[in-house]
Amino acid sequence: MGKPPKKKSLADKVRKTKTASEIKNNPFEVKINRKKFDVLGRKSKHDVGLPGVSRSKAINKRKETLLKEYKQKNKANKFVDRRFGEYDTKMAPEDKILQRFAIERQRVHEKKDVYNLNEEEELTHYGQSLAEIEKFNDNVNSDDESEEKGLLSAELTASHFGGGGGLLRKKTSEEQEEQGNQRAKSRQELIEELIQKSKLEKRERQVQREEAQELTEKLDQEWKSIQALMVKKTPKSEQTDKPEEKPKLEEYDMMVRELGFEMKAQPSERMKSPEELAKEEEEKLQKLEADRLRRMIGEDGGDGVQRPAHLSADDLNDGFILDKHDKKTLSYQDGKWNIGKETEANQKEELEEEQGEEEEESDGGEEEDESDGGEEEEEECSSEEEDGHSDLDSEQESEEETSSKPKQSLSREELKAQQEAAKAELPYTFPAPESYEDLRRLLRGHTPENQRLIVARTQKCNHPSLAAGNKLKLQKLFGFLLEYIGELATRSPPELTTVDKLIPELYTLCQMFPLAACQAMQSILGDAAHSMEEVLEVKGHASFPTLDMLIYLKVTALLFPTSDFRHPVTTPALLLICQALTKCPVRSLQDLTSGLVLCCLAVEYVSLSKRFLPELINFLSGTLHLAVQDKTSLGYTLVPPFRLAGKYSNLLVLSSSECCESWSKESLPLSVRLELDARSDLDKDHYRLNCLSTCLDLVKRCCLLYKDLPSFIHVFQPIRALLSKHLLTQTLPKPLQKFHSEILDCLKEAPLTHSRLVFEKKKPIPLKLLTPKIVEVLDYGKKRGSTREERERERLKHKYKKEFKGALREIRKDSRFLAREKLSEVMNRDAERKRKVKVLLGSLASQEGEWKALKRKKRKS
Repeated sequence: MGKPPKKKSLADKVRKTKTASEIKNNPFEVKINRKKFDVLGRKSKHDVGLPGVSRSKAINKRKETLLKEYKQKNKANKFVDRRFGEYDTKMAPEDKILQRFAIERQRVHEKKDVYNLNEEEELTHYGQSLAEIEKFNDNVNSDDESEEKGLLSAELTASHFGGGGGLLRKKTSEEQEEQGNQRAKSRQELIEELIQKSKLEKRERQVQREEAQELTEKLDQEWKSIQALMVKKTPKSEQTDKPEEKPKLEEYDMMVRELGFEMKAQPSERMKSPEELAKEEEEKLQKLEADRLRRMIGEDGGDGVQRPAHLSADDLNDGFILDKHDKKTLSYQDGKWNIGKETEANQKEELEEEQGEEEEESDGGEEEDESDGGEEEEEECSSEEEDGHSDLDSEQESEEETSSKPKQSLSREELKAQQEAAKAELPYTFPAPESYEDLRRLLRGHTPENQRLIVARTQKCNHPSLAAGNKLKLQKLFGFLLEYIGELATRSPPELTTVDKLIPELYTLCQMFPLAACQAMQSILGDAAHSMEEVLEVKGHASFPTLDMLIYLKVTALLFPTSDFRHPVTTPALLLICQALTKCPVRSLQDLTSGLVLCCLAVEYVSLSKRFLPELINFLSGTLHLAVQDKTSLGYTLVPPFRLAGKYSNLLVLSSSECCESWSKESLPLSVRLELDARSDLDKDHYRLNCLSTCLDLVKRCCLLYKDLPSFIHVFQPIRALLSKHLLTQTLPKPLQKFHSEILDCLKEAPLTHSRLVFEKKKPIPLKLLTPKIVEVLDYGKKRGSTREERERERLKHKYKKEFKGALREIRKDSRFLAREKLSEVMNRDAERKRKVKVLLGSLASQEGEWKALKRKKRKS
């Protein structure tokens, strides 16, 4: 056990108090910061006092400001005492009370005496004070007061209240005698007297009106006689035939009148948003589909039932309709009256028109039955593309017709024919396919136009604005359509017409979802490039792309811009084309056709950007080399995949010159899987001439495209030498000879040499030779020799750093102060909680003791 702590003695306590008082009263311990002089507007930092006094002041200041803000934080309201001098500690309580009383009296006095002009002057009226008059204590003489003061006259009460005035005053003897002589009139007599008076007044008013009218007419006649004297007007006979010349209007007046008669802008209908248009398209297709399903079942759909027309509030519902004008027309012809002939002619014309309409309807019905609804779908599709409201307008017109005249019920045969036509008709609503197999099943067995209609209606019924998941469905649909187009190209024969019909729908989906379309096309091009690289690593050469890949490259040029310097889709596609033109050898006419198709695509890709492709020029020159017969002495070189001589170097050499006479220019088929081996030599020569014609056409387009290229002559030098020396025009047909001459003319027009690119010649700019600025450094610890602006800038930077450090220091002190306050609050709450818990436990223990004592007593008893 350690020793207990030693208790402090009384002497130690006294000694401690003495030292504190000595320190407090010791002048050597007082901190004094002297300042030389006072500066107005500058805070004084020279404190006088004991050490630690400034710290206590800062803490007190924080308690008054920061601690109050912390305690009032997150509180909705607070009570602010706005009484005078409440927060002024320098004023005594008595002074505060006196000042508040004076302010209150002044406020009340100002309100009460707003209209008091002058308290000293007394206002009078007829020599009497207004103040005394307001007291109502003036005594009126008895002579001025009448006996009947305060009572209403008998006449007034009789007219307003029906009598009673006579009861309030005494009756004179004369009035009593008159009342006795007159007999009281009955009610009937009073009514007759009143009627006679009203008739008399009416007659008098009528007489006055007639007299006034007579006087007015007399005045008018007299005025007409006087009017001629007042205004002298020349008669028509004396007027000259020359019309008076009207003064010409000035240019400003003419412009003002034109602006007045100008057509005003009429308010147009509000343009609908894409979401509203999509909603209308969906509703229209759903309505048409419901109508088709109703016709399939055989229901008339309410067409045979006449719809009730709108009835106005004034309609008598008598069913009387005046359809025709039954009155006979009256005319005069050949000196005789012509009555009713025109009506007969009009009736004949109406009958002929009705017969013609019935014949047209019957003809149109027969054509619709024969076409099985196919042409109707095409017309509906075209009308939907041109105007989205045409179907709605036609339906409204049909509804108006049905409401105007009731339709006859269809026979059984007509109803059956209508059901068959509705079954053969294409549905109007389609769900979005969830997989590629669903899309194939949806499009299987339909014509190209119907397939396009199905895709278009699927897109409209699943617009992204109609439901939350439609966006993902249409993005998947774009990928499925690309895969379906590839499958159509691989079929034998390829269904290129269907591909052509589906491309506009692909373009619409690409505009709606560009990112998804970009990713889908990138995956296809990436797979093709990887497969070509794998084949090149194994064999060293690769085969030309198949037809589906060629179509994908063409679709890329249609869907995405080709003029960008760098594009995530078209740039990889162009690189794939260049790689195929370089790495794929030409070993057959099929390969040559694929290569020419790739050249056409390359020209299309660079037609706007005019980007130079050496692979394109090399392939065209190699293709022309394949048509040269004599390959012994050549003045040009070839680049792989072409060779100067070999097994496949004579693919375009004609077997006989007789084919030139029977050849006619045709476009190359896009399908490269042609069975050329089974054809005759004449057909093969014709095909060779078609390839050569396509090649010359591409060379001409390239010449026009790269005409402004600085190295134009050097680039086209092999083609120029080949056309001018080796490819003879005598062995070619006339169209090809024309191409040959046009290309040579285009090459001759270009300049032979171009000036080299050099820098512009100009006089060199000499270096600035300035006299060095020598600054004498006297104090190495300070920066001197700078300009006034630099010194001011340095001073401001130093001041900024000083203030910044001071602000950081104060923020840290504030944060430490708040942390201490929060800790003290937590400790106080914990201490209070411990105290309350201790009190509760003590009370519980006392209760437990009392309960146990009571229990013991019960046991003893």
